[in-house]
Amino acid sequence: MKTYETLVDATSDLAKRGYRANLSLEGDTIDDKEHDIHMGADDFSIDEFYRFEGESNPSDMSIVYAISSPKHHLKGVLINAYGTYADNSSSAIEAKLHHYMVSTHLHAEDKPTE
Repeated sequence: MKTYETLVDATSDLAKRGYRANLSLEGDTIDDKEHDIHMGADDFSIDEFYRFEGESNPSDMSIVYAISSPKHHLKGVLINAYGTYADNSSSAIEAKLHHYMVSTHLHAEDKPTE
């Protein structure tokens, strides 16, 4: 996985790599409003993600997700707050985003056991 200094660097590079749709989290769907596409948890994959903290304010935190959907023929970017400004939604979408970060990016010794 690449590393980026800023959120702008990450989104610019992802756009160059084809992640052009501007996605938003709308309750139980991730939406591409420009094309009127609404994706449920089973309609997309999380390809990459990057976490950022605000330089002047540690509570200003965001995660950039690179998302693809073969079903809808799109690749896009979702920027989501975490920490103080996070949406505490309990939707399947939020669960999938959180599960992806935990299950695929912990070191083996940090992963939960059954």
